[in-house]
Amino acid sequence: MLRLTDEQWERIRERFPEESIPEGRPGRKPVPARQVLEAVLWILNTGAQWHMLPQCHPNDKTVHRRFRQWCEREILRAVLADLATELRDRGDIDESECFIDGTFASAKGGGAEIGPTRRGKGVKIMAIVDRNGLPLSVSTHAANHHEVTLVQLSFDFYMIEARPEHLIGDKAYDSDALDKSLKEQGTEMISPPRSNELSKRRTVAACDVTRDAGWWSVISHGCSGSGDCSFVGSDYAINFL
Repeated sequence: MLRLTDEQWERIRERFPEESIPEGRPGRKPVPARQVLEAVLWILNTGAQWHMLPQCHPNDKTVHRRFRQWCEREILRAVLADLATELRDRGDIDESECFIDGTFASAKGGGAEIGPTRRGKGVKIMAIVDRNGLPLSVSTHAANHHEVTLVQLSFDFYMIEARPEHLIGDKAYDSDALDKSLKEQGTEMISPPRSNELSKRRTVAACDVTRDAGWWSVISHGCSGSGDCSFVGSDYAINFL
């Protein structure tokens, strides 16, 4: 069972507002934010559906409702940004060289920000990680957009102020326009040329980000295609703490 230590909770508690109920209103007392967060972390750690939340945690509908509220108010994003900045200050994040990649997630039922593709309806989950494999940006977009067009949008969800000196991706990111745009922002895009293009662009040895960094395992099913990833995996959050 995943539980926060008192020290971990003290470091982030000010970001999580306690739910208030008007005095005199009948009903149960609000569930403490710490208990809700621990239940959310259990869901993210196991990948289980909300209704499978163990009885030792608060009611799954309550947890899901509070989780969505935190996402809408960008509370979880703010917590991760605070922790990422702290890690960078300690030297545990090295953003000088980052990696980017995306993956397709099926969404047959449709929904907001869902795009049709040859593989069916779905979303594209984009992530940027530092050279140690720590996610610095996770976001979702309609799947019918090419990854080149989503790079700039991915930086909208970047969790630290300093942008990478070098951003490495596979041949899907081989684009003169993207190179120029990122260079103006102080970032060099490094990717191998596409096989059907004549290019003298700098290339790098193949780097399978999903294998070497292993960061897809920390992306939660909180990414629902709403345009923003609600949260990332609990291992990532706990390691921050």
